[in-house]
Amino acid sequence: MKKSVNGQTIEMSAEETAAREADVIVQQEKDAAGTANYEAIEAQKATDKASAKAKLIAGEALTEAEADTVVI
Repeated sequence: MKKSVNGQTIEMSAEETAAREADVIVQQEKDAAGTANYEAIEAQKATDKASAKAKLIAGEALTEAEADTVVI
């Protein structure tokens, strides 16, 4: 791998390359965790919305999470 130092492109040492590759792996894992978290939140919103609709039709009280999904 190469890096830029003071406007010059030079070859990275083996240690620098290993550290950079480790950093990339850590960032990829964080991105994947963030995506999984986002998908879980969206799935929960969909569940709350469906539950809220059923409860409104049945005349039952909503939880706060369900009420947050209702748009008037």
